[in-house]
Amino acid sequence: MAIEVKLQVFEGPLDLLLHLIEKNKVDIYDIPIAEITEQYMEYIRQMEEGDMNVMSEFLLMAATLLDIKCRMLLPREVNEEGEEEDPRAELVQKLLEYKAYKYMSYELRDMQVDALKVFYKPPTIPEEVLKFREPVNYDELLADLTLTRLNEIFRNCLKRQEDKVDPVRSHFGRIEKDEVNIDAKANYVAGYIRSHKRMNFRELLEKQKSRMDVIVTFLVVLELMKTGVVSVEQESIEDDIIITAREIPEDGLEFHGLTSLGDAVGENEDIDREENQ
Repeated sequence: MAIEVKLQVFEGPLDLLLHLIEKNKVDIYDIPIAEITEQYMEYIRQMEEGDMNVMSEFLLMAATLLDIKCRMLLPREVNEEGEEEDPRAELVQKLLEYKAYKYMSYELRDMQVDALKVFYKPPTIPEEVLKFREPVNYDELLADLTLTRLNEIFRNCLKRQEDKVDPVRSHFGRIEKDEVNIDAKANYVAGYIRSHKRMNFRELLEKQKSRMDVIVTFLVVLELMKTGVVSVEQESIEDDIIITAREIPEDGLEFHGLTSLGDAVGENEDIDREENQ
């Protein structure tokens, strides 16, 4: 008949190692690695099949113990300071940290248990007492106050107000959208070119009031060039651009493809706003 053995449940391999050390009453700084490893492996063999993730942690620690046991049989390695390195040092450090956190958790658990035994009485202070404020004695408050001290306080207040002002954002202005009537501008340019026949492009631009007016005027001239209504010439890159009118109808420019300027002007308005920002 098989004998059932009920194993104690441990939270992890470090918890099991700490239990074995305390059970054998050995010094944690001088662990008898062979004895502890043998007891640890015995526990692993008695464990039932369970979660593989949990089992893998115990098996990894078993491999670590076997590795330490093998290194204990070999000559000790010497560090840069000429001292022999203990293969158990890293494991001891982990056990000490785990032990500290474990006993801290016990302290927190005890504090929680004690807190559950405490009952608090809600405050029953009268409302008149809660609203009471001790009167201010202005004579005592202003006893050591002088004009020099008042001036210092006033300057400190002004300085705090100045520090709140962003030196960059405070100079920002409001960007207003330039409203340009495409049809009116196109008719104006057409009338100007019709009356002058031959003109300097710079003169036409100088008569515009805003950047958006300049952009729309430039687009109108481009459309007139595209439709063959005007011709443009420039002898060299540094010379002025000369516009010569060929044929502009009296009924305006709507039949010459200028009604599609709205989309182009909208795009240029976005560009203009970005440059102003």
